[in-house]
Amino acid sequence: MSTTPPSHEHRPRVDLPEWMRNPEPPRRTLGRRLSDLVDGVPALAAARRRLWAWQGRTRFSERHPAVSAIVSFVVVAVVATVLVVGTLYLLYKITHHEI
Repeated sequence: MSTTPPSHEHRPRVDLPEWMRNPEPPRRTLGRRLSDLVDGVPALAAARRRLWAWQGRTRFSERHPAVSAIVSFVVVAVVATVLVVGTLYLLYKITHHEI
């Protein structure tokens, strides 16, 4: 038995189809045209970079998860209560023929 590891064996060459070797250029979609327009106007390009920087910020809910969870719970509880009370009020009005 030999103690040397087997040498690397090359796989046979694979002939790729023509569409993979020479793909079509990207289509000129509306999004690409608008992106080129934005890149061509310096003020719009600067606004885009500011928007990207703003979107990359750390959100309040990521910085303060406990506070945002408590506030979210309170908001959801208030909205749900208002919806239930409003529904009961409308049901009361309908049953007493006031609407």
